[in-house]
Amino acid sequence: MNVSGHAAIVTGGGSGLGAASARALAKSGAKVAVLDINIDGAKKVAAEIGGLAIACDVADAASTEKAIAEAKAKHGAARVLINCAGIGPAARIVGKEGPMKLADFARVININLIGSFNAMRLAAADMQTLEPLADNERGAIISTASVAAFDGQIGQAAYAASKGGIAALTLPAARELARFGIRVMTIAPGIFATPMLLGMPQNVQDSLAASIPYPSRLGTPEEYAKLVLHILDNVMLNGEVIRLDGAIRMPPK
Repeated sequence: MNVSGHAAIVTGGGSGLGAASARALAKSGAKVAVLDINIDGAKKVAAEIGGLAIACDVADAASTEKAIAEAKAKHGAARVLINCAGIGPAARIVGKEGPMKLADFARVININLIGSFNAMRLAAADMQTLEPLADNERGAIISTASVAAFDGQIGQAAYAASKGGIAALTLPAARELARFGIRVMTIAPGIFATPMLLGMPQNVQDSLAASIPYPSRLGTPEEYAKLVLHILDNVMLNGEVIRLDGAIRMPPK
């Protein structure tokens, strides 16, 4: 798909992987709606790229319905959805203070997994009404998993479960939406220089970078965005999870 002139929605677009994706899409000519619960971050990115900033809590049905309707009213129905909204707190199933609070586990699942599905279902409903492009393609949805979906570490039970759910959602969603000409893909990043990771002490960042076989450095959000653009351009990519990780396999802890 040539995204030029088409509408795109990026959740979690106010920072990190989402912001880089929004910038790359706008540079390629797309009309980008930047959705984020952090409206200040969304406004900053939108102002930079000439896009639209919309406050959105992806874990809330009404909030997401309103945000996608607002984006549609401004740009038309989106042919592209990039799901980047997510959180990654660490907690052991049973820690020093006892069992993990169920509400804490549920919060990660609600934002990362249910939030991705929430945006997917709403965007796909609009995509299926659009006129087909080349190869009868109507749209493409790219979600964000993590290598933790496959190599979850101690303390990552909630995060790994949420990202594993996104990975498992990819193929059935692609199969179901294929009849409408809508592709569904997922990127599973390794250790990337996102705000969450850059908030760690420098020695921790250096240690993580050294653990990556090649290149032995943190991935950049721009490298994630480059893969987003390639997936959108290559119509044969469908129903797959792509690891973007420098060949890292995470140890238990």
